[in-house]
Amino acid sequence: MKVAIAGAGIAGLALAHRMRAHGWEVVVLERAPGPRDQGYMIDFFGPGFDAAEAMGLAPALHARAHPIDEATYVDGDGRPTARLTFARFVAGGGGRLVSLLRSELEAVLRERLPAGVELRFGAGVTDVRPEPDRVEVGLADGSRVRADLLVGADGIHSTVRGLVFGQEHRFLRYLGFHTAAWQFDDPVVEAATRHRVCLTDTPQRQVGIYGLGGGRVATFTVHRTPDPALPADPRAALRAEYGSLGWLVPRALAACPPPSEVFYDQVAQIEMPRWSHGRVTLLGDACGAVSLLAGQGASLGVAGADVLAAQLAAAPTVEAGLERYERRWRPVVAHRQATGRRVARWFLPATRRQVLLRRAVLRLSGLPGMDRTIVRAIVGEPVGSGGRAR
Repeated sequence: MKVAIAGAGIAGLALAHRMRAHGWEVVVLERAPGPRDQGYMIDFFGPGFDAAEAMGLAPALHARAHPIDEATYVDGDGRPTARLTFARFVAGGGGRLVSLLRSELEAVLRERLPAGVELRFGAGVTDVRPEPDRVEVGLADGSRVRADLLVGADGIHSTVRGLVFGQEHRFLRYLGFHTAAWQFDDPVVEAATRHRVCLTDTPQRQVGIYGLGGGRVATFTVHRTPDPALPADPRAALRAEYGSLGWLVPRALAACPPPSEVFYDQVAQIEMPRWSHGRVTLLGDACGAVSLLAGQGASLGVAGADVLAAQLAAAPTVEAGLERYERRWRPVVAHRQATGRRVARWFLPATRRQVLLRRAVLRLSGLPGMDRTIVRAIVGEPVGSGGRAR
């Protein structure tokens, strides 16, 4: 049996690991010309960490992890307004958590692909031709691939979803935010934020800065806007939106790279009535993006891949395996999406009054019992895998 996986991101690479472990022939098709280094710092825990550990990847993940002591909210002069020790986030993740860049998690998955997995860059999907018990896929390089199953693991703006299930607007729920992320070198900024997640304590818009070590810095931004349309020039839009903020923000904006090197997108979720059509199915953000607000998107991508592969291995037919995968995994995704919508007010307050309220609540985090409550309010409950077929 052969599976073609569209997308060499976290979910697609994780699925390649698991499908190969179950004896499938695997080809991963990625439209980008090579690995990408864009994206956020993430806290990787929960069912995805469990699955990665079962794959033997935990030592490599820990080797790439960035030590973080606390999340610090700061005012315009960089003075702390509230703190949350990172040990509480670790406890909220069940005590097993690593912080690393999305690109670093991808690298661990990619560099340790099992023997026999074919990874093709510059091979974006251009058309899909279903057959009764197979699927034929046309690629941007002019070649074609035939497989027993096609999995679209190609992100929130999935090409496979558009070709097989319909236009994106039918499934995308815009949550009212834009977000961006980039990295840059600045020893001054890195030293000021080393081992900390530093967040501007501001309404409507927020900048987060992480010192990565060696003078390297990762930055993310998020702001409220009713308009889902993306700007033609992300760098100019970022400087206009965040230019009035103080502290280290001007240095981060000055170091913002060209638009092609900046990750910039809507904050949105994908909601679909069905994840599979014949011998085509979707995985990760392509069918169930939970959004930056919800967190654990990477964990859900890895764990969902584990569940999909296990259900296919245990089922008598491919179609039965796809049905079992969706039945088990959809409730987990739906729960996390609901959490993301619920915590939006905490994640980025809309008013100065809400900022002050969040600040007051965070200052109570040292009281007995409050730390766990606050962490759950901000990052939500850790999710379970929904059960793995063995």
